[in-house]
Amino acid sequence: MLGCYDFCGHFEWSHGWFERTGGHPLVRTYWYEALYLDELEPVRALIGREGFAGMAKYWGPTLLEESPSQGFVITQKPDVFRFEMHDCPSKGFLIRNGLENYRDYCDHCMGWIGPVLREAGFVIDHEHNHHGQCWWEMRKPDPSRDVAKPGETSGKHDARLLPHWNLPGTKIDRYVQASDPDDKQR
Repeated sequence: MLGCYDFCGHFEWSHGWFERTGGHPLVRTYWYEALYLDELEPVRALIGREGFAGMAKYWGPTLLEESPSQGFVITQKPDVFRFEMHDCPSKGFLIRNGLENYRDYCDHCMGWIGPVLREAGFVIDHEHNHHGQCWWEMRKPDPSRDVAKPGETSGKHDARLLPHWNLPGTKIDRYVQASDPDDKQR
């Protein structure tokens, strides 16, 4: 059996292999069929049935299991569910071990979270900086709403307020009211 961190390296390597073998469409097929349809059916049902409460039931224990050192913060308000990853354990493992076989490992999260939230009637605002930090806000769609300003939703815990969030040369990828990994704005 693979340990958690061995899995991260294998998982990242697989993304690169899929892209080299069948291009981006094969990567998307993997995310959709292996993650969204197969592995995440219980998550889809939970969030579809309970909305924000279901998100809290899923991400609370999951993030604690993945990041027991509390490298994350969850903020829940009546109209938004948000979490910050201050120190993503899987991306951190890849960085510490010099593993980079796929152009953007972080995209796999939107590859499965996007369809789950779309099915439940939500959209996502999200940014990641390729250094193991990101933030996610899940809400009902509202074309008149702007992306929350740094600190607006989660106060001092906002990943964008971290001193190393946007170091020189950092590329921030952004999604606005999105649910598809190809909705990325640069």
